[in-house]
Amino acid sequence: MNKTYLNLDVAYDHAKNKLSMKDPAEIARNSGVTYEEQAKIFTVNYLGEQYLVSYPDGIVSRKDKPDEVQINVKILILHYLITANGAPLQNKWISFKELPDGAIYIDPFTRRTINPMVKIFGEKQEQFFQLAQTMGAKKETLGDTSLTIYAFPRVPITYVLYSADEEFPASGNVLFDGSAANYLPTEDFAVVSSLIIYQLSALVGDKK
Repeated sequence: MNKTYLNLDVAYDHAKNKLSMKDPAEIARNSGVTYEEQAKIFTVNYLGEQYLVSYPDGIVSRKDKPDEVQINVKILILHYLITANGAPLQNKWISFKELPDGAIYIDPFTRRTINPMVKIFGEKQEQFFQLAQTMGAKKETLGDTSLTIYAFPRVPITYVLYSADEEFPASGNVLFDGSAANYLPTEDFAVVSSLIIYQLSALVGDKK
């Protein structure tokens, strides 16, 4: 097993341990998910699909689907549950740089999220919105095309595209709610934002 997967395994084990030390009713209340006390199961909505998380051991699975969940998705889901503190959404947009230590991760964030979004969807903006609707996206009024996808119940992520013109190539940005730091670590926002673009780009191939 390579170093990356070993590090992910360590992160997953650490997240499971932190989950086990928190009160499940408080977790559910703060994150906006459901918790079945008898079954000891959280049901978490992630990108429009339901995932089950057992308590206290933190095993993550997809509801009604046998597919194995990618370990980075497992970690994201657990991080959401253990980070969420119930802060209300602020309904104001902030950039990635405005997240705690966002400047540290801005280069990989740009390479892995904004650049692929612009390359794949800069000239396919209507298709971008159509595909994003599979994740429950709603239209916004920024740029030439913009939409918000809820990665988790209290984690809206807004994608913005600007069309190319005679002077400038197509460009884009990704924005977050002002409450974002209350629900995920900054590094996880880089991960989940890029995963959304990756999943949507895979759907482009399906539509050919």
